Amino acid sequence: MFYYINGKLVEADVTYAVLDVGGVAYKLSISGKTREALPPFRSVKEAPTVLLYTHFSVREDGVELFGFRDKEELDTFRLLTSVSGIGPKAAMSILSTLSPEKLALAVANEDKKSIASANGIGSKTAARLILELKDKLSFIGVSDVSRSETSSPDTSVSSAKGALTEAAEALAALGYSRPEILKALKDADPNMSVDNIIKAALKKLF
Repeated sequence: MFYYINGKLVEADVTYAVLDVGGVAYKLSISGKTREALPPFRSVKEAPTVLLYTHFSVREDGVELFGFRDKEELDTFRLLTSVSGIGPKAAMSILSTLSPEKLALAVANEDKKSIASANGIGSKTAARLILELKDKLSFIGVSDVSRSETSSPDTSVSSAKGALTEAAEALAALGYSRPEILKALKDADPNMSVDNIIKAALKKLF
């Protein structure tokens, strides 16, 4: 029904944003990652213009409009809701914890712990998600990981996540496709250096 909504951000909270388009206000449910990407809100008079890609959900218990910072997050949301037992709220919980690229790597590496760290997602649901999406999920949106996404009290964990992302970005720059990158990084050791991860991945690709 709606592809995207481009309007003034007149209100924002942790789970929703309100965009004013020509005097009509649209309330969209958003993930934590989208909220982090939104510009700061000061006042209605100084409201910044924001574009959010949308998904319109119609269910027996009501209708809801979801907003996403980019098409990669929207595509990931739709993939997640295609998994049996995962509804829109569970999908948004996962996307609030993991960016699309980190989710893709978690699925490729069968990392149930990372997926189950999302609020309301148990280990059984995480295992089912991995099983159903492993053959469907391509490497979605290799992008820079912000400090807010990689910061962690455990610096070794932060560095490991950064190494995998940097290796994926390097492979993408070399012209490899998303499915090829996923396959090459499937069994990568996140504790290795970026150079060694890339070397191991290239051996699989040649």
